[in-house]
This record gives sequence, structure tokens and C-alpha cells, in this order.
Amino acid sequence: MQDEQEFIKQLLDPKTQNTAFLKLITDYQRPLYNHIRNIVLDHDDAHDVLQNTFVKVFRHLEGFKGESKLFSWIYRIATNEAISFINQKSKRGGFTNLEQQAKLVDNLKTDDWYDGDEIHLKFSLLPEKQQLVFKMKYFEEMKYEDMSEVLGTSVGALKASYHHAVKKIEDYMRKS
Repeated sequence: MQDEQEFIKQLLDPKTQNTAFLKLITDYQRPLYNHIRNIVLDHDDAHDVLQNTFVKVFRHLEGFKGESKLFSWIYRIATNEAISFINQKSKRGGFTNLEQQAKLVDNLKTDDWYDGDEIHLKFSLLPEKQQLVFKMKYFEEMKYEDMSEVLGTSVGALKASYHHAVKKIEDYMRKS
């Protein structure tokens, strides 16, 4: 993306805001969708969360302080929206998060939009934080420094969480 400071100015300027925001959507839509889809698992739910993410980004642009990269700020909003969505969906359905996750994984096998593999099914057995770290590192190939900004966790803790997640997935894969 072009010089970030200049782009942020365009996003905040009423004269250039619409054009700049369309560029933001164009640049971030695919990676954000993939990130959200890795969390919520369902195609339609991912689109809903993506839309909510862009609405929140638009509404809160003036609150962006520039303490992190724009990318990190947007990903943090997307991550929080996805986790909130899962929690709300679990409460509405009377499921625990683990039961909801198991139900979604079962649905993946028949989902036309899903092109995942065995590893997607295995990481669904991980605790929520390890799932997030594993997905961001393994599937999205995100750097630990960027993950740290998005999740608000130290790089060391993220490396440890990823290591534990990999070990658990290896164990799950050996057992199946």
C-alpha cells in the first residue's frame, strides 16, 4: 500500500475519504476474509463479520492513533469481531464454544466453499488462543511482530503458543 501516513490522511479527509476507503476495501478484503474465515469457519458468517469489520473501521478511523500499522489495527478489529461473533453465536444456540466449533467443523466437510485439508480439522481441537496463533502463522504466514500488534501479546508468548499448537497438532495427526 502507498505511504501509510499519506493514505491515512486521505482516509480522514472528507474530500478523498470515499475513494481511499474503496482502495482500503480492495486491498484488504481478500486477506481479511481469509483471516476471518479461519476463525469463524463458515463462508456466510465470514462475509457478515467482514462487513461488520469494514463498518467498524470506517466509523472509528478518526480514533486510529498510528501507534501500530494500519494493517495491524484493521486485523485486530477483524479478530475481535470474529471472536465476538463466535461467542454470540454460541450463546444464541445454547452451545459452548467447543461445541460450536465441533458443529462448524462437521459442517465444513459438506461446505462447497471449503477447500481445507486434514490440518484444518485437527487445529479445531486446539484452545482458542492457540488456534488464532497457529492460523495466523501457518495459514496466513504472518510475522510474529505483526501478530504481536494484532493480538496484543508478546512475541515470546506467541512463539511459545505456536510451538505448543504445532506439537498438539502433530500428536493429533499421529493418532488419526
